[in-house]
Amino acid sequence: MILAERRYAALAFVLLVAFWGSTFAAIKVSLEYSPAILFAGTRTLLCGAAVTIAAVVWGGKPNLRRDWPGYMLLAAFNVVLFMGLQTLTILYMPSGSAAVVIYLQPILVGLFAFLMLGEPLSAVKIIGLLLGFSGVVVVSAGSFSEASLGTPLGVALGVGSALSWALGTVFFKRYGERLSMLWAVAVPFSLGGIILTSLGLAFESFSEITWNLTFAVSWLYSSLVGTALAWVLWLGLVRAGEASRVSAYVFFVPLVSVLLGALFLGEALGPLLLVGAAFVVTGIYLVNKRSAVESQPSAEGKK
Repeated sequence: MILAERRYAALAFVLLVAFWGSTFAAIKVSLEYSPAILFAGTRTLLCGAAVTIAAVVWGGKPNLRRDWPGYMLLAAFNVVLFMGLQTLTILYMPSGSAAVVIYLQPILVGLFAFLMLGEPLSAVKIIGLLLGFSGVVVVSAGSFSEASLGTPLGVALGVGSALSWALGTVFFKRYGERLSMLWAVAVPFSLGGIILTSLGLAFESFSEITWNLTFAVSWLYSSLVGTALAWVLWLGLVRAGEASRVSAYVFFVPLVSVLLGALFLGEALGPLLLVGAAFVVTGIYLVNKRSAVESQPSAEGKK
């Protein structure tokens, strides 16, 4: 039974990393044909609509009267702030630089989970998180130059995106146990999509969107695969394990993004990917390595 659960979790992690890793390229392509906030808004609206249909069929009935504060906070952190700021970061910074800033998230989750959830933050886990982040930096180094590190505004947007994502993750881990998984995506992304689309219509023009096949495919992929399916997987994994341990696996996302860019977009692929991958794998191993103290209760329980 435990082995089967681990296999399902491993498959979920692989799919999540593949979905998010490929979505970076889809967002970059979409922003060539659409204003940033309108793209973020319509993307999340479509995600919310798709997951709402699934929630009506399989998610039971949500208790909106009781749980509306939780849905509102998830909409604020995971959608309006994270999705909006992430899109603007990718717009104002090269993808490699943006990935480095946004993927501060696992380190922030480790800190917030220690402060708010009481999860252990051992020296080994800290080293693992720093190694994983170093791997992201190494992998992204190919896009760095004095002229391409992004503006201070881009860095600020990226840090804000990472911070809001981390807070949304820890909040869901602490308070989201009573929420249906599907409704925890459907309601916040529908609300957040309405807010982001309204902001986009206030500051941008819908006529600026170029509705060609390239944009349609990238928009649909980033909405349905990179957002809807990925977020259901993400929240399911966060609910099932320690927030800090689960978050460490997203260090793989920039690696996959760089690899897919080389395979399908003709981007350069150098030895830095192997070095960065080694850092990331070692970091994730250390974050998920249980100390003797953590392992002792389970060992005693078997006697």
